[in-house]
Amino acid sequence: IFFSFYFAMTGMHALHMIIGLGIMLWMIPRIRRGTYTREYFSPVENFGLYWHFVDIVWIFLFPLLYLIGRDPWMIIM
Repeated sequence: IFFSFYFAMTGMHALHMIIGLGIMLWMIPRIRRGTYTREYFSPVENFGLYWHFVDIVWIFLFPLLYLIGRDPWMIIM
């Protein structure tokens, strides 16, 4: 059951990273064209929020997957 959880969680994280990279590649030409200005930058800000959410999920997911199934006394020592 551990490996099912492990591969499901890392797979979902990878899927979200691929989606984020796709959005980033889609936004780069628009940024260079000047589509986003000081008045209209919501898509860039929303992408930043999405990307940092994916980072935060990984910060909690990695220790969870690394420590799960270990002897609790080994974690303390």
